[in-house]
Amino acid sequence: MTTGSLRRRTVAAAALALTGLLALSACGGDSGDDSATGTKVPGVKLVSSGKLKTCTNLPYPPFQFEEGGKTVGFDVDMIDLVAKKLGVTQEIVNIDFDVIKSGAALNANRCDVAAAGMTITDERKQNLGFSRPYFPEVLGLLVKKGSGVTSVDDVKAKNAKLGVQADTTSLDYSKSKGIEARQYKDSGKQLLALQSGAIDVALQDLPVVNGWLKKPEVSGKFDLVAEIPTGAQYGFAVKKTGSEELLKIINETITSSIQDGSWKATYKKWVGSDPKTMPAEG
Repeated sequence: MTTGSLRRRTVAAAALALTGLLALSACGGDSGDDSATGTKVPGVKLVSSGKLKTCTNLPYPPFQFEEGGKTVGFDVDMIDLVAKKLGVTQEIVNIDFDVIKSGAALNANRCDVAAAGMTITDERKQNLGFSRPYFPEVLGLLVKKGSGVTSVDDVKAKNAKLGVQADTTSLDYSKSKGIEARQYKDSGKQLLALQSGAIDVALQDLPVVNGWLKKPEVSGKFDLVAEIPTGAQYGFAVKKTGSEELLKIINETITSSIQDGSWKATYKKWVGSDPKTMPAEG
């Protein structure tokens, strides 16, 4: 028993020593990266070395959605530019939107950045550190053909059932109009509710509605009857404190993409048309 115990201690000590040597070897490599974060930019701290983890809520086309077994979209392409600048790869983390907008996901180190077609609001600024604006917000009103509804005011006047995505500015807008909207956790469930007749009208971000209308089963039965500019802007978000260097890189990436034309090309790629307006200055 004594001999066996000694042998086990010897093996354990050797394993520990080997682990230490491997760790030292990894740290001593001349990769040009910040050894604490695995990035090319000193001072940027990431949840996982070599990865930029992005919290989002799927599906939310054209900003982020599944296609061919991968998550793609406007936001994905933009954050890929950030990841490239850092010398890391992007990893998508799909969670509920309320956990994103509250800052809980970032504070719990589930991710480094939130990219979810998220509108910048004063309330959200209390919990999140927002980037400069990267996308102007316009809402779209989608109704069943022949319904007679042509505006949000008609929704109330005709006592139509309105559906929105939970915790979004579409919900805030409907409340401001005195409408009690039905709420859905994601845009996919919202569209299914419209198609099944559970709701008569859907209020959602215009690029999302335009994505829905690319499907014949949607465009054949529903019409986009109103485009509502809110004056608001989307932003990417990081922790309220502690991610200042990452936020700086994100802002630089957005600005350079607007200046070199890649923002416009990405917009056309995913929205399907040239942008009518550009993001506001940060």
